[in-house]
Amino acid sequence: MSPLPDPEPSFSSPAMQRRLLLRAAAGTLLFSPWLKAAQARAPVNLAATPIGRLDLPWWRKRFEASLQQVRRSQPELVWLGDSITQNWERSSPQPWADYQPIWQREYGRYQPLNLGFIGDTTSSVLWRLDHGQVQGLSPKVCILLIGANNLGRPHWGAHLTVPGIEAVVDKVHQLLPHTAVLLLGVLPSKRSAWISAETLKINAALAQRYAHSPLVTFLNVGHVLLDAQGQPDPALYLEGHETHQTVLLHPDAQGMQRIAQAIAPTLDKLMTDAPDRPKSP
Repeated sequence: MSPLPDPEPSFSSPAMQRRLLLRAAAGTLLFSPWLKAAQARAPVNLAATPIGRLDLPWWRKRFEASLQQVRRSQPELVWLGDSITQNWERSSPQPWADYQPIWQREYGRYQPLNLGFIGDTTSSVLWRLDHGQVQGLSPKVCILLIGANNLGRPHWGAHLTVPGIEAVVDKVHQLLPHTAVLLLGVLPSKRSAWISAETLKINAALAQRYAHSPLVTFLNVGHVLLDAQGQPDPALYLEGHETHQTVLLHPDAQGMQRIAQAIAPTLDKLMTDAPDRPKSP
């Protein structure tokens, strides 16, 4: 595989225009005049455009490490997504932040592979897929959970995010033609009224898009994180365990346990129905 490319230095190039918008997703250029100019000139839906985050050292390091892990792995199950997926790696003496026992209990028998990256959008996942993220793998099932960060600082609404998620699904099918995709709806969060409304739109569109798909199973399991009033339950989110925290975004270990239980019957069926799959070239 060729070395990872260095960030594009030219501010006038399309690549840098997209990079500026990506940095806005990290909050570094949110109020920059460069951002406004890049948005005005951007000719494509950036949510459906591969955009790496190599200018973030920790992200580059994690990506390079993940490629090494992929080369050593032959998982039957892959989780692909953002920080909500990456959190499965966490261990803690605090039970609400101790995800690993649940991960091992629910998925250990599938030699699972966690490909979650903090802060990733659909565009980041597309870039990873284009740069060897699943090369050589042929899992039976890929669980895809992505889109929450599109609604954050990038402010990519449903009209942009739905095509972005579809692009990720299409890319997974292209690279993993023998793998069933279990697509999860964007989870409920407490961030803003706009984000909550766009989340509903995204999930409704995805449910319609994949209602009769033989290749994709869509599940919207966000209801397991809601309280009796239909709102995100603080007791099921990491942020809910912090004092004076008003944002709810990341399910805690109990929340992820509920999600795992909600998808278990579908996952078991997909695993059972899947034939022995050849390794991808």
